[in-house]
Amino acid sequence: MALSQRYRLLAPVAVLGAAALMLAGCAEGGSGDGGGDAKKTVRISGGITGGEADALNKSFDQFTKDTGITVEYVGDKSFEGNIVTKVTGGDAPDIAVVPQPGLLKTLVDTGKVLKAPEAVETAVDENWSPDWKKYGTFDDTFYAAPMLANLKGYVWYSPKQFAEWGVEVPKTWDEMIALTDKIVETTGKPAWCAGFASEAASGWPGTDWVEDLVLRQSGADVYDQWVAGDVKFTDPEIKKAFDAVGEILLNPDYVNAGYGDVKSINATAFGDVAAAVASGDCALTHQASFLSANFLDVKTADGNTPEVAPEGDVYAFIMPGYTEGELQIEGGGEFVAGFSDDESTQKVLEFMASPEFADARVELGGVISANKKADPNLASSEFLKEAMTTLQDDSTVLRFDASDLMPATVGQGSFWKGMVDWIDGKDTESVLSDIQAGYEN
Repeated sequence: MALSQRYRLLAPVAVLGAAALMLAGCAEGGSGDGGGDAKKTVRISGGITGGEADALNKSFDQFTKDTGITVEYVGDKSFEGNIVTKVTGGDAPDIAVVPQPGLLKTLVDTGKVLKAPEAVETAVDENWSPDWKKYGTFDDTFYAAPMLANLKGYVWYSPKQFAEWGVEVPKTWDEMIALTDKIVETTGKPAWCAGFASEAASGWPGTDWVEDLVLRQSGADVYDQWVAGDVKFTDPEIKKAFDAVGEILLNPDYVNAGYGDVKSINATAFGDVAAAVASGDCALTHQASFLSANFLDVKTADGNTPEVAPEGDVYAFIMPGYTEGELQIEGGGEFVAGFSDDESTQKVLEFMASPEFADARVELGGVISANKKADPNLASSEFLKEAMTTLQDDSTVLRFDASDLMPATVGQGSFWKGMVDWIDGKDTESVLSDIQAGYEN
């Protein structure tokens, strides 16, 4: 997403906060602001739901006080499947928070997404790396600024358990497999847990696994060619990545700790694995930086909220490559697309591209930003501070989530579905052919 920002499905939809903002918007809507712009409520739509949606709405509190503009964000778990239909049907929001560049491109192709205001483009040039701007640009026209970000490819674990077992964070893929075997031998149960269930987006956590292995085995050039469609899913390089992932996810001795057998991966909600790690039922799980938000809602075996720290209850290391020290990092994020050119919407778009917005949202917890002028010290944990600093570092080589860059029929279609079929037992060659067929749809 990967649902990239995939934490938008971390919790059930929260309607009370959105409803309150809606009532406020109705009360203020239609009044003048002294500048000839009668609109006082700006509607934003996206796939961020639950507590994350509440925090996003709260991020605009100071902006509303300063400008008198009410921002009404409403999350939709089926956003990816609904937004194109709404836009083409004349029911576009003022702003959409789009989690995949591939979906953003589909929206741009409708002709309804407006070119980003000049002030927004200037802010992105000043505050983000060129790669981030590139993902919101099509045919040399800049449409959408990045919003939040995440780093993928983390392996979450318990430092306390590692100390108890006398094991250390692995530095290579082979060391990680040896670590897995050690944990299985020590505990007598699978070391890894995974969850692919995510309603209409089920399967996306598996795409993250494959993408990480393409980067680690074949390198950034092959990864880029794969994203561009020049390297097909049926290519040996991609099958090699599937085989490596299968070494863990298709191995009943390795998964699915705390939940069942291999096939239980498809029945396990992707965010639920945080609870299994916190309770000690699962030693290792592969998930992005945003999983840290899930630990706020779970308890350790002694009933406390887990401490996310290098020597705490839970922490994470970036999945190692095949050669020590050689590592490419995969990430994701959302993009802010405008459908209205009224003055209030333009002001909201400008604010969302600013470090002030990034700081406001990061300080509320659970997320990070790649905005280079945002303050990583505001992050809600040492882990998120480290992840955000890595994102802001000019030396970081980042590749955006591949499935988010692919055409929606593949990245959010056949690729997601193919991962589910693969876990259910379909052979790898057939799955790869089925995924590649998504390019023909």
